[in-house]
Amino acid sequence: MSNLMPFCSGFIILFFVFSSFLVAIKASSGDDDPIYKDCVGQCEKTGCVGGKCFQHCKFSSEGHPIDGPWYLQEPLYQRWKQWDCRSDCQYHCMLDREEDRKKHGLKPVKYQGKWPFLHVYGMQEPVAVAFSGLNLAIQFHGWISFFILVNYKLPLRANRKPYYEYTGLWHIYAIMSMNSWFWNAVFHCRDVELTNKLHISSAVALLGYSVVVAILRAFNVKDEAARVMIAAPLIAFIATHILYLNLYQLDHSLNTKVCAFMSLVQITLWAVWAGVTKHPFRWKLWIVVIGGGLASLLELYEFPPYRGYVDAHALWHAITIPLTYLWWSFVRDDSEFLTTSLLKKAK
Repeated sequence: MSNLMPFCSGFIILFFVFSSFLVAIKASSGDDDPIYKDCVGQCEKTGCVGGKCFQHCKFSSEGHPIDGPWYLQEPLYQRWKQWDCRSDCQYHCMLDREEDRKKHGLKPVKYQGKWPFLHVYGMQEPVAVAFSGLNLAIQFHGWISFFILVNYKLPLRANRKPYYEYTGLWHIYAIMSMNSWFWNAVFHCRDVELTNKLHISSAVALLGYSVVVAILRAFNVKDEAARVMIAAPLIAFIATHILYLNLYQLDHSLNTKVCAFMSLVQITLWAVWAGVTKHPFRWKLWIVVIGGGLASLLELYEFPPYRGYVDAHALWHAITIPLTYLWWSFVRDDSEFLTTSLLKKAK
């Protein structure tokens, strides 16, 4: 009976994780608010919101400058960040409208699909950016510590290669993880079409590759030909999906379902393997699986940003920091455990 408990708790977590991806959060949109729309329209004509005016803010409703060339309209650094007159008007009109709604006891609403965050040095979601950066740092630390362990602290084969046969897979995983967190930070800093596509593409690539790693490790696949046969169709599917999103249609609904499915497959593999394996460090897997599942509930029960900075998504990024540290700790333990086992068999 006790052996069934890990499976039961695992499937409960999987249910919540899957639900967190598929259940849409209903939040009224501020984009259709007539007061907000009128404010943005007036701002584009006058260049002012209340007592705050923006230099060279004279654009038509289509977003084209109507008073001189573009380089006279906005400073170059603002053009680079794509903070133009319209986005400034939308931001400050949002702040004014939310302040008015707060006085009347109304709850915050979303604008352009986002909660009303307070910007810091042009960053749209500064806390999420900070936590994404910390996740990137933890991934780098985990990778370097793993690299040092397998190449300098553990015994090596005669050809100077590690005994641990999953070393190369984890190196690729580390690079893809750091790439994903980098673009995640950039996206939360400024959400435009390019950063959105890079953020989504890197996340999809990481999720897909994580499924490959989970299959190879859970089933202890060591033969190179077998690895290629398993990875090839999955990589082809991932590449096709990324190309579809970038070149044909950026379908967020489809992408959510694809990511939900890959996450479900990956977590199921690790959870089942942790339940049946005799690995001495499987408890770390359970903490990551259960902790990750519970953290995903924040995506389901989201809330407006506290004091304009911290929302559920930012907290989710914060929780992944210790989980990432523990994950790389498991990878290091796994490499040490398998290396020791192989050396014992060789004797």
